[in-house]
Amino acid sequence: MLIGVDVGGTKVAAGLVNAAGEITFQGRTPMVANDAAGGLAAVISAINAVRSAIQAGSPNETTTTISGIGICAPGPLDPRHGIVVNPPNLPGWRNFPLAAEVSKNFNLPVKVDNDGNAAALAEALWGAGRGFRNVFCATLGTGIGTGIVFDGHIYHGRTGAAAEGGHNTIDYRGPRCGCGKLGCIEALASGPAIARRASEKIAAEGKTSLILEFAGGKLDRISSEMVGKAYAAGDSVAQEILRDTAFYLAVWLGNIIDLLEPDVIIIGGGAGAMLRPFFAEIQERLPSWCVNSQCQEIPLLPAHYGADAGIAGGAALCR
Repeated sequence: MLIGVDVGGTKVAAGLVNAAGEITFQGRTPMVANDAAGGLAAVISAINAVRSAIQAGSPNETTTTISGIGICAPGPLDPRHGIVVNPPNLPGWRNFPLAAEVSKNFNLPVKVDNDGNAAALAEALWGAGRGFRNVFCATLGTGIGTGIVFDGHIYHGRTGAAAEGGHNTIDYRGPRCGCGKLGCIEALASGPAIARRASEKIAAEGKTSLILEFAGGKLDRISSEMVGKAYAAGDSVAQEILRDTAFYLAVWLGNIIDLLEPDVIIIGGGAGAMLRPFFAEIQERLPSWCVNSQCQEIPLLPAHYGADAGIAGGAALCR
């Protein structure tokens, strides 16, 4: 059995994961981190909660042996040495040796990586990518995280900073991304980007839409979830916004295929689930944005793991 840990800006989720990738127990601990020690204490507390549950028999495991701890930590980080470099949402961690500190507390091997890489590995080992040799996985949510898995191993690049696919520019005249670049796919197709484009469209065209109704008439309260809800109700503005999002993703994935030609492409995250009805449309558009004549043979699949991808991904790091 493995313990997977998902570190966020407000919480730490941890769970027990078996050899089949099944999460048999999980819990959450608040992340209250004013300094490095506070952040580490939250992580240790979350892991101890899983260990206590095991000892109490909550997961129905009477002879559970933990063989490792894997942690999805906010980047940038050095996955080879388990060092968190300078995450913007955890200001206390600067060049912090997270793997070494956690290993010291529990006397177990510890692996650390970012959530995009870890989620891709979990999908490759146990999820939608199982049975495929080379996997490209994208998680569409607040941002767009990606991971590349070749032959069961994460591709990290020279320094560990590879696979930042969310920051591939597809429109150099496009909106500025949080990373500072213009026209990144994250600035066009992430959850906040979908909400922003919906708000701009309603404001510019003065159209009536269920989206605005769900937001209480406040443009600045529009969320991607509201766009998805309006789409499900047949709202024409929501349909147009999501169809445009599918177009952006087709352009982006055409570039990914030309560069990597993976055996499978997996899309997860909250925004990814919302866009599932457009997967066929994205594949239909690929030949216009890809020189690979066999691009449509690559399956485009929904991710197996949802909100628990961080826990499963953390465990996958230690498989």
